[in-house]
Amino acid sequence: MSELSFHPLTRNLWNDFEELFGPHGACGGCWCMHWKLRGRAYDEAKGYETRQMHKSIVDSKTVTGLMAYLHGAVVGWVAVEPRSAYERLAHSRVLKPVDDQEVWSVPCFFAAKNYRRQGINVELLKAAVAYVKSRGGKIVEGYPVDGTTDYPAAFAFTGTASAFVQAGFKEVARNSPTRPIFRFVIEQAFV
Repeated sequence: MSELSFHPLTRNLWNDFEELFGPHGACGGCWCMHWKLRGRAYDEAKGYETRQMHKSIVDSKTVTGLMAYLHGAVVGWVAVEPRSAYERLAHSRVLKPVDDQEVWSVPCFFAAKNYRRQGINVELLKAAVAYVKSRGGKIVEGYPVDGTTDYPAAFAFTGTASAFVQAGFKEVARNSPTRPIFRFVIEQAFV
């Protein structure tokens, strides 16, 4: 994984994003819009519409995350934007804000099938922290699953607590037994 390179998702990388997510949009047609839409709006849009929504955001020159490449092939994705970009987070009781500080959120990962369980999410997290730092952000926050269950990829799209720990994040809240909130405070890490 040391040979990975990371690039913000821009219009010129959209075809790589589609290649990684496949014809069904990663997990059941989400196209990484699960956190951007609430309830019925998301359920009714899954598939082609969520694809088009995400593409429209990227076409507007908003970076929604980072693509990971290994030897020129796209192998992974991490969503990373200010928490305010994710409407579902704004209404979550389990993942409610810890405090009033501005944070960037890392709510979603996706790795190509042949690259899962090889530490790619740890590297994606490190890249997300570096990206947020380059954009002037101070706190990166994530919402992984935690527990003894060996989650199938479709249920671990938010990452695992162990990956966050390996990337230097610290647990800061837990409003549910299996859904902690982890943070990486940039200003302390780079003093």
